Amino acid sequence: MSEVILAKNSGFCFGVQRAVKEALRIQKEYNSKIYTLGPLIHNSDVVNFLEENSIFAIDLEDIHELNTGDVVVIRSHGVSEAVFDELEKRQLTVINATCPFVTNIQNKVKKYSKEGYHIVILGDKNHPEVMGINGWCNNEALITKDGNFDVNIPQKVCVVAQTTEKMANWENTLKNLNSVKEVLAFNTICAATDVRQKSTNKISKETDAMIVIGGKNSSNTTKLYQIAKENCENTIHIENAKELPMSFIEKNNIKKIGVTAGASTPDWIIREVLDIMNTENNNFEDQLSLMNELDKRFAIGDEVQGEILSKTRDSILVSLIGYKSDGIIPFTELSAKEDPITFSETLNIGDNISAKVIKLQNGDGYVVLSRLEYERDEAFKELEQNFTEGNTFEVTVKEAKEKGLVANYKGVRIFIPASQIDVKFTDNKEEYVGKNLVVKLIDFSLKNPVKVVASRRILLEDVKTAEDAKAWESFNLGDVVKGEVKRFTDFGAFVEINGIDGLLHLSQISWNHVKKVSDVLKEGQTIEVKVIGLDKEAKKLSLSMKELIAKPWDNAKEKYPEESIVLGKVVRLNDFGAFVELEPGVDGLVHISKISHSRIEHPSEVLKVGQEIKAKILGVDEEKKRISLSIKDI
Repeated sequence: MSEVILAKNSGFCFGVQRAVKEALRIQKEYNSKIYTLGPLIHNSDVVNFLEENSIFAIDLEDIHELNTGDVVVIRSHGVSEAVFDELEKRQLTVINATCPFVTNIQNKVKKYSKEGYHIVILGDKNHPEVMGINGWCNNEALITKDGNFDVNIPQKVCVVAQTTEKMANWENTLKNLNSVKEVLAFNTICAATDVRQKSTNKISKETDAMIVIGGKNSSNTTKLYQIAKENCENTIHIENAKELPMSFIEKNNIKKIGVTAGASTPDWIIREVLDIMNTENNNFEDQLSLMNELDKRFAIGDEVQGEILSKTRDSILVSLIGYKSDGIIPFTELSAKEDPITFSETLNIGDNISAKVIKLQNGDGYVVLSRLEYERDEAFKELEQNFTEGNTFEVTVKEAKEKGLVANYKGVRIFIPASQIDVKFTDNKEEYVGKNLVVKLIDFSLKNPVKVVASRRILLEDVKTAEDAKAWESFNLGDVVKGEVKRFTDFGAFVEINGIDGLLHLSQISWNHVKKVSDVLKEGQTIEVKVIGLDKEAKKLSLSMKELIAKPWDNAKEKYPEESIVLGKVVRLNDFGAFVELEPGVDGLVHISKISHSRIEHPSEVLKVGQEIKAKILGVDEEKKRISLSIKDI
């Protein structure tokens, strides 16, 4: 049994579908006979179907027979500007069903011909589409059938193509215009045409026979036949199932048969051909159902997939899977993750791409798509998962605000409050702009207004908590360690050791009396201390400097024998005497009675703080840390 293969892209294109639907809609609206200038499409079966629905084709020469107010539908091929003027002059009701892609060509031709460009059209000069296009530049266009020229070409040209032209002819046209000084080229070959030609080219190389279905006077169907014939000698062109030869029905000695159809061929004709060929073992239902989705509509926000057809300087053209329309992705809607032009260079013709619908139809008839919005939706899904699972992720900071940082994650705006930037206060938020930060979501909601709030601080705190735990485990009572003096208080200083703050009390700085920490230490100074208090559960660490210095009262009797004379400095005066520093931490007392031979009321009558004096050691009590001195005895 022969295998039958249906081309991936076959049947009604967007422009033809639009024209047929518009004519049927208008007929129902007016509930009367309506007219089309020429056959609405080049397919006799469709034309018969339209006549059954009171839609009749007439020639331009016959419009004088119409009455004022009669409805005339402009078919998808379009007409010249002069024809529109004539219809308006006769006061006819005109419904313009010109294919948007053809209208786009007409607009370009009109614009650039007025700007002094000579118009070049690639196409069949006798085809109504080409005749209509030429009518928008005063019928002065230079028309080439295949891209070759047998006349002198002007040095300033604007070149366009019939929508159903072959890509090879377009490339040949551009090659032959290489010598022209100024060329403005618009590849106006319809994406649907290009896709059908590529699809036909592919399967015709893989099959033993080809069936091309479509009107005999249809330009796009004729080109499909030419392409198939070049690859497969056993190729036939039929308008409908009635013209199918018995040799194909019986499939004698044909192992693999390919089927394709022109853009003006409705799905029911394709289905009839497939049914006659007894294709019960071939499943075309999914493909045919896609072709039959004439009423399928886009909605803003729809997520669609498609195949990249072509790339221009500022957009990407996409054939949408499951739809008759083609879409366009402007570079401005291409990506939020990286530079659009750079990203576009990674995309190739034939690649599949996902996007979202942001406009149902632009001026050229394309559905406008956004890859950026698709990425943003995907990003919201990822962020929701990150929030639910508590995952961390990386963002790029775009802006510094008074209340925090504005960051970006795949097109989604993320706010980082000032209090969540770091574990300590952040004074200069500008330093983070342009940097990548690892964060965690602390608030997420897709309800209006959308909230996406992240924190870097909680991650730093987690790291610090782990580091602190490790540091606390390393501490032991009696350890001698180095630390950095961080800040002063009235009662001492805080010293940081391995990220942990320990207290160096005022009384533990020196054996000598210290009034203020700043008299002895400086902030940022590295000092050596001893751990004298450790409570790991309460996270308290007590430190001492003086414990690393020998105790001054040790061996005081040996250092200061009685009856010996010593030099000291007066450090304090009170009613009963004067204290004299013999060394840091060791003071002796000169009783008021031992200061002078003369009677005095107060030591200040004879002595001053800071004054150096000599005295005689009268007694040493190491246990009570007392040394008695006499000045008058020497």
